Amino acid sequence: MSERQDLRLLAGLVPKGSRVLDLGCGDGELLAHLIDARGCSGYGIEIADANVLQCVQRGVPVIQLNLEEGLALFQDRSFDVVLQLDTLQHLRNTERMLQETARVGRIGIVSFPNFSHWGIRLQVIFTGYAPVSRRLPYQWHETPNIRVITLKDFRKFVHEVGLRVLDEVAIDTHSQDRY
Repeated sequence: MSERQDLRLLAGLVPKGSRVLDLGCGDGELLAHLIDARGCSGYGIEIADANVLQCVQRGVPVIQLNLEEGLALFQDRSFDVVLQLDTLQHLRNTERMLQETARVGRIGIVSFPNFSHWGIRLQVIFTGYAPVSRRLPYQWHETPNIRVITLKDFRKFVHEVGLRVLDEVAIDTHSQDRY
């Protein structure tokens, strides 16, 4: 696995030997690490053709699926851990996907860009522009994000849909970023 500290930290949240479902697994880097270094098993779910191909090349079991369609092909509690990393802000039906995450997994690990982070706030204040950084590399009109999420919004939403946050961990994905 690469030297990305965020991926190492996320992997450390997954118990060794877990059965894992990685929603929006991208190129499969994290799931490959979980399989190789932590003895996990499971699947990645990915929609993008190029990412599915990279998963296959890495030897990561992957299913090409649009998350907007839900997870009906999985039974309740099929997985120990469901990863929903940087996907929530791209989905139209966030409530359904969080409910599905809770249904198919014993625990869910969710991450998203915190749009109330002080660096993002400062960039907006001092430049007047929507933030662009290595973590958020898109101009506002090109972004795949259809949601802007803050920690407070997420906590409130999770409570409203009948779920609960067991723990929170702040992960700096690129400490050299200057939002």
